[in-house]
Amino acid sequence: MKIIAITACPAGVAHTNMAAAALEMTAKKMGLQIKVEKQGAMGMENSISAKEVADANVLILAVDTAIAKADRFNDIPTVKVPVAEAVKNPQGLINKALELVK
Repeated sequence: MKIIAITACPAGVAHTNMAAAALEMTAKKMGLQIKVEKQGAMGMENSISAKEVADANVLILAVDTAIAKADRFNDIPTVKVPVAEAVKNPQGLINKALELVK
């Protein structure tokens, strides 16, 4: 199972980074592959490549603002939640995403 995710808050600093770290750590503990792109004040960090998009099974959008280049993900099953949910309950969020592709 390959998961891609975008985290973004209006300022794009604290909550964006906290959500990304929570998703990465939790996915690793669950034995899953995840790539998390962060978008914010510094632009896009850890950008998801076209190949990673093509290989992905599901997308998690943990965002409180519009994201750049959203059309890259049009054909991928997607869970969209506020960024705080990824910080508070990353395992629940990942499980919700996995339910989309079972």
